[in-house]
Amino acid sequence: MKIENRKILLTGGAGFIGSHLADELLRIGDDVVVVDNFSSGRREFISHLESNERFSLKEADILSDDIEPLIGDSDCVFHLAANPDVRLGIEDTRVHLDQNIIATYRLLEGMRRTGVKELLFTSTSTVYGEASQIPTAEDYGPLVPISLYGASKLACEALISSYCHTFDLKACLYRFANVVGSRSTHGVIHDFIEKLRDDPAKLEILGREPGTVKSYCHISDCVQALVHGWKVLSEPVEMYNIGSVDAIDVKKIADIVSGELGLKNVEYHWTGGVDDGRGWKGDVRKMLLSIDKLKSTGWTPNYGSEDAVRLAARELISGE
Repeated sequence: MKIENRKILLTGGAGFIGSHLADELLRIGDDVVVVDNFSSGRREFISHLESNERFSLKEADILSDDIEPLIGDSDCVFHLAANPDVRLGIEDTRVHLDQNIIATYRLLEGMRRTGVKELLFTSTSTVYGEASQIPTAEDYGPLVPISLYGASKLACEALISSYCHTFDLKACLYRFANVVGSRSTHGVIHDFIEKLRDDPAKLEILGREPGTVKSYCHISDCVQALVHGWKVLSEPVEMYNIGSVDAIDVKKIADIVSGELGLKNVEYHWTGGVDDGRGWKGDVRKMLLSIDKLKSTGWTPNYGSEDAVRLAARELISGE
């Protein structure tokens, strides 16, 4: 697949992952139009791009605004716009329906009507639910998500697949492990830093010691995987896991963050969690994705989980 000198519509491009992806797409020579409603994205993440003549920003909401002209003027759509907070579904059962499923449907309809044929979609490891096979490969099934967020992303995958086969689109679906790094605005590393800045002597940790065990991928590896998967896309629908080759528990993350803040003898206070030690309802206890499929095409991550967490902690602490 040709990836240079393309016109890209990037939804959610002012967010954590989206802004880093915008950087990379511009670097390789694409024209990038970012669409964002700034519900979770931040202007400062893309302010450095405003002087780039190949970059433009459209503040709009996919759910309510007409972005069909923007879709029709593009060669390819990277769809990252979504509500990124897995835990929010417990309090608001509609948020993931609207911002993930309905928004994706409206985008697909815009592509169908305008004849745009390429879509890259960011999904999640949570579509697998509590997988019995670890590491978990893309062909694992049945997929039984345990969070509303995971369910919404799985529904989006199904919609995209059906549109591809019905209307001759091509799509790449990326299932992420936990992505970490600069510009992250939520997640365990971000939360630990904020808590320890408020009280350097103790740290409240959701769940039961040593916490859940999951894989972490640094944002630099994630972005390279997104672009690489696009480059090798050939099937009507392709799925790739993106992650690292190992996993770490929450206690180790707490140790890393505490150490990067220069703190010693921090008291950890575990909440006990729910459902036999989960941090919250819908929290997967163990997640490690098999990344062999994407690696077989020539991509490989530079960082394991521990190194990714350590680098991300340094970036967030320093404000890089």
